Amino acid sequence: ELSQDGSVVAMLSIRENVPILCSSNGESVIRMNGNSTSHEMDRLKLINEIKEQRDVIRKLQDMTPPNIEILKREMDKLKELKSKLCQTSVPVDDFDNDQVKLTLKTPKGTRDYGPEPMVLRKNVLEQIISIFKRHGAQTIDTPVFELREVLNGKYGEDSKLIYDLADQGGELLSLRYDLTVPFARYLAMNKISNIKRYQVAKVYRRDNPVMSKGRYREFYQCDFDIAGKYDPMIPEAECVRVVSEILSSLPIGDYVIKLNHRSLLDGLFESCGVPAKQFRTTCSSVDKLDKWKWQDVRYEMTQEKGLSEDIADKIGMYVQQHGHKDLVEKFMQDDLLKVSKPAMEGLAAIKLLLSYCDIYELTDKVIFDLSLARGLDYYTGIIYEAVLIGDRRKGESVGSVAGGGRYDNLVGMFDPRQRNVPCVGISIGVERIFSLIESKLAAEDKAQDDRGGSVRC
Repeated sequence: ELSQDGSVVAMLSIRENVPILCSSNGESVIRMNGNSTSHEMDRLKLINEIKEQRDVIRKLQDMTPPNIEILKREMDKLKELKSKLCQTSVPVDDFDNDQVKLTLKTPKGTRDYGPEPMVLRKNVLEQIISIFKRHGAQTIDTPVFELREVLNGKYGEDSKLIYDLADQGGELLSLRYDLTVPFARYLAMNKISNIKRYQVAKVYRRDNPVMSKGRYREFYQCDFDIAGKYDPMIPEAECVRVVSEILSSLPIGDYVIKLNHRSLLDGLFESCGVPAKQFRTTCSSVDKLDKWKWQDVRYEMTQEKGLSEDIADKIGMYVQQHGHKDLVEKFMQDDLLKVSKPAMEGLAAIKLLLSYCDIYELTDKVIFDLSLARGLDYYTGIIYEAVLIGDRRKGESVGSVAGGGRYDNLVGMFDPRQRNVPCVGISIGVERIFSLIESKLAAEDKAQDDRGGSVRC
């Protein structure tokens, strides 16, 4: 038996000449009648082939950088095997339903929360919500699933991570991937052009989960958005301030908020010779610089996405730089960038935003980073990402805990008259924050036990 991602959770065993379907740990689950033996042996063979194919894919995914062409080919083989498996499913009548024994587990990428973790979650969420309210935001709620056409085409390469639901009653539905696209649909439906909103709710992604780092398939997002027309960079500055207030109020250590602008990236790519149709795929490659070395990103650009080495090298001269106002001013005098109108508009916006951050006394918490790209297709202006600063010498993980940006055209995609509403917002990755705080509390308890002290209640 397979989970949604194809991992084996059950297999066939023969005991005393009676076929028995077993869980992956050998525990018997279903005793079958003789009619299903041949049928199930074919099924078992397919299960084993799928398991071997998944091992092949896992090894390819672990390569740095992964070979996209080979990986896609092997993924297609896996889909074909899974399709064959579905066609060989054992009919319901072949099972002795009285013998069914359920193996209890949560689906991959999800978990339960007992009383103690729920107390922690409640306290953290209340702290975040109090800061949202302090900035005048009102809360809304939207359905956990949306019409599939609402979500399609909004997430770039991440669209493959959307959970599609089976057809029920004639509507094609998908679980929401984030809270931003449903919010834009809400604004268009209700003809709202000015609101400051927050929302705390679960979202769903078919990602590869890393439970120890707070990376799940079902998780909470805490969103804060400002819709409406304001003076340039005023809403962006408030979003940066909201992120800073939240992260400073929680026991998660030091952080930095990276800033960039999509127009600057587009202008840079245009000036370097990237074809317009490849701007977004090039963006997704640049966005991997927080995890990959430049040589790996360059390899993907040239070998996987077809850019020339000359173009990739030009891009590399810029996207590996980060700094503050001095770097912005340096780029404004750059011969390649100053002839690009989008690039100069982006640099002017970043310079203004950094000035507001100075007024809010956030200078030491923000940094201009040209490698920040944010892969989602709907961003149109300033983009930002908050990253925790760990001690790499101690092996501490460093990861994003918040991100967002401006998305002025998203509401217009849903409005019959294509009426755009200027919007900017941030999303707090609260699951990673929960995971970090839980780890710190567990370490404190262990230290107290080692010293023979009392355990924190």
